[in-house]
Amino acid sequence: MSGAGDRLTEPLLVALRDGCPALLLTHGADGYPASAFTWVVAVGPQALRFAADHGTSTLANLERERRASLQFIAAGGVVCLVKGAAAELKPRIEASPFAMAVWQLAVEAVKDQSWPGVTVRPLGYDWAEDRRAKMLEMETAVYSELRKS
Repeated sequence: MSGAGDRLTEPLLVALRDGCPALLLTHGADGYPASAFTWVVAVGPQALRFAADHGTSTLANLERERRASLQFIAAGGVVCLVKGAAAELKPRIEASPFAMAVWQLAVEAVKDQSWPGVTVRPLGYDWAEDRRAKMLEMETAVYSELRKS
């Protein structure tokens, strides 16, 4: 993966097809950038789907601005920033006990942020041991629902 473009490359599609955690970056009402953790999947070279929590400033930012970026740090040395226009696809993710909506990002710009000779550890969640199995099951179901929405 190298350079920038207006679509996800094949290595990015492979890295993101099954889903991974990411940082969702939005434009805050106060003029400052805002970030939130989310789950995301690639559904094609020009589309990513992600979750946005109800009742948050992130969701309000998306509804007001309709522009967002997703920052990935995935397995295999994938470090990438994707920018685009966001649209809500579904008001509620049924697979999650948390109130979240399904959003889609229409890819407008892709920037490879990896460094030659450097591997950045993937972003991930370490669930508490007593909840780990249940949370991993839920996370897998959320990825599945994002792909199907």
